[in-house]
Amino acid sequence: MKFTAFLSLLLSPFKWLRKIRGFRLVYTPLIAIVIFTAVMGVILGTLQLQDKNQQESALFRELSFAKQRIQLRFANNLDAFISINRELAANEDQERLKRLAYEQADDLVLNNHEIVKIVWINAKNQRQWTAPLSNNKTDWIARTQNDELANEGLSTAIELSRSTSRASFSQFINLNFPSNEPLARERKTVFWQVVPNMVGGEIIGFLAALYTTQGILDVVPGELKAYYRFTLLTDNERVLSISSDRDTPKRAFSNQTSLDIGVLSPNLTLRIDTYPPPTNLTFRMLIGVVLGLCAFVIWSLWSVLKQMQVRQEAEASLRTETSFRNAMENSTPVGIRAHDMQKRITYVNRAFCEMTGWSAKELIGLTPPFPFWPDSRRDELVEKMNRALKSEVIAKTGIEGVILRSDGSLIQTRTFIAPLINEKGKQSGWVTSLIDISEPKKIREELAASQERFVTVLEGLDAAVSVVDLENDKLLFANRFYKENFGDDSKGHFKLAGSDNNLETLHDVAEDLQDSPPGIPTAFLYQESESEEIQLDDGSNKWFEVRRRFIPWVDGHLAQLLIATDITMRKEADDLARQQEERMQFTSRLTTMGEMASSLAHELNQPLSAISNYCMGIAKRLEGSLDPSMSKDILPALEKASDQAHRAGTIIQRIRGFVKRSEPQRKYSNISEIINDAVGLVEIEANRHRLSISSNIANNLPEINLDPVLILQVLVNLLKNGLDSVREAYPLSSRWSAAPVNISADLDTSTFPAMIRIQVTDTGGGIAESVMERMFEPFFSTKTDGMGMGLNICRSIIESHHGRLWASNTMDSERTKLAGCTFTILLPLESPDSKENE
Repeated sequence: MKFTAFLSLLLSPFKWLRKIRGFRLVYTPLIAIVIFTAVMGVILGTLQLQDKNQQESALFRELSFAKQRIQLRFANNLDAFISINRELAANEDQERLKRLAYEQADDLVLNNHEIVKIVWINAKNQRQWTAPLSNNKTDWIARTQNDELANEGLSTAIELSRSTSRASFSQFINLNFPSNEPLARERKTVFWQVVPNMVGGEIIGFLAALYTTQGILDVVPGELKAYYRFTLLTDNERVLSISSDRDTPKRAFSNQTSLDIGVLSPNLTLRIDTYPPPTNLTFRMLIGVVLGLCAFVIWSLWSVLKQMQVRQEAEASLRTETSFRNAMENSTPVGIRAHDMQKRITYVNRAFCEMTGWSAKELIGLTPPFPFWPDSRRDELVEKMNRALKSEVIAKTGIEGVILRSDGSLIQTRTFIAPLINEKGKQSGWVTSLIDISEPKKIREELAASQERFVTVLEGLDAAVSVVDLENDKLLFANRFYKENFGDDSKGHFKLAGSDNNLETLHDVAEDLQDSPPGIPTAFLYQESESEEIQLDDGSNKWFEVRRRFIPWVDGHLAQLLIATDITMRKEADDLARQQEERMQFTSRLTTMGEMASSLAHELNQPLSAISNYCMGIAKRLEGSLDPSMSKDILPALEKASDQAHRAGTIIQRIRGFVKRSEPQRKYSNISEIINDAVGLVEIEANRHRLSISSNIANNLPEINLDPVLILQVLVNLLKNGLDSVREAYPLSSRWSAAPVNISADLDTSTFPAMIRIQVTDTGGGIAESVMERMFEPFFSTKTDGMGMGLNICRSIIESHHGRLWASNTMDSERTKLAGCTFTILLPLESPDSKENE
């Protein structure tokens, strides 16, 4: 024994040395291979990076060269256009030089593939000549009926050039071609370049050239297009033209730059893409040799590592199985216990001990009834256990029970029992697993109570609630209100949901979801609920406000939820209110016309009498002989008679336009024309009372979508109120010193979006605070003969145009008393109604 121990002690260093030598034998070549592979990878990556940098540099040079070629071509064309303009301006009356300029333009079109035609246009936008007159480059525009598109782009470019006095470009024009057009791809997208011809600071005409975007790419040399693909893009990445339909590889190099072809040019981007380069055979052979050497050395080590790997796998499998068993026993939340054939507990896991509060030593060896069973239910639980051990059905479905913890608390459980089979295939006992169902059972009871409350609420609603399966149109749920009004089927649901087209769409959605992967897309589940007002066509004329959305039903299928609220009474009230408002508007216009009738009759008498007097005087003078002095007298009389007749006709036309229509009709109108008409209508009454009206309208106000007659009615009413306020503030003898009632219109940019602002300002006595609070109420008036509907109708009209109307007092310079009042109107530039119609 001592010799053996001594021998082991002597051989122990050699064992460690053998392990170290084995480690070096196995892993040293592997480390060398890894280092060699890493070094070769770095070298190959460096070579690849250098090649990539060279290709990118070459790509940038070729792109810059192509950009310079295109910019130079546009610069040369512009110089040629300026030269032609110079000859046309300097020799406008010489036919030979005009012909020479035309020949230059014709040569420019023939020698430049990117130019389709050149047009000379005079200052009145009249075409003088076109070069060339007719060839294959220009006839295709007329053949394809694209003249209107081309002329619109030309007009836009001419207006831009006229306003800036510079050469300008139009936007890109997409032309329509028949399918058999051979040059459709080449001429699909065009644009205009307009060069003004200026003499002494004035434009005498324009020289316009029609470019094709495909022709611009023809400026790039063909040898570049053989190796690269060039593409013209807009600023929003829309492709205008492409040099070749040949595809580029996924990892192709690409670069792009902006083409600055003029001051007022459209945004053009030139992009270059590389075609697949030739195969680098040397580089690939080098990679193959490196990989082959590595594979050979690794294969040579494989046989050495084979036996070591088998041994390590066996040890790892044993450790894994042991760890797995321990993990399963210690981490599962399911309590597990084993029984022998005498029902004695032979094993419990940690979860079962935690569930009962008893330790494994205390539980192993116990027989039923167990101490963790409540005393009141021990007989019941013993009977359930015996039945479960004899019946396979009960063993699979499980039995519900209860466990008394060591601290005295109870938990609800479900127990599953299975036979325990040993390695010989014989039953040696049973294994039971317990699941704590206290919380799930509590949740189920709460869900049942919540479901009962929810159904009670739905049954008490005064709205129809229904759910329909979209696959078979079956009614899945309906509350009391739905059943009372639409029965027990789904016909009422689809009657409220809309037309038959809507039903077909719902079926298509359900079919698509059946073909799609499992699960209902969230786009259907979380989209905003739709709202629609539906009138039933069953003779009842009932109106319902219907909201519907998609929901997942309890079986996972897509269903549609519909909630319909009866709004028949509300619709009837809305119709009655609308009819009353229309009648009040009509009454207001009649009242206004009645007030203007006397002024109109009084004012028309004077011009008509003047016309009659002038005509009688002319007739008497014609009875004698005519001489030049008589002609000088007759001509002014005739002019005055014409002016007075024109004035009378204007007044009559405005009155007819004011009362011509009664139904609102929106259209795009100029607000300045409406203001002028309103001033013309009220100016008659103003002059009669020795008052005046002034207007201050900003220039270039945009047209807005409104009803001109209703807006005219509002402005007339506000101007009349302003005149009444000034007339009450100034006596008749001092009205010559009263400031005129001012009406102004401008663009209010303090709001977003900007709005049209109209203000009517007077210098009367202002409005009292008590009146200011109620002045827009219906039937409230401070006038003895007023109906109290004017300002209420005015505000209703402005609000129907989605605008605002309010009044504010103006204080004097010392801010001690009121010095007038200002009514302000804000109208949107675009009404929401017009956006919806678009």
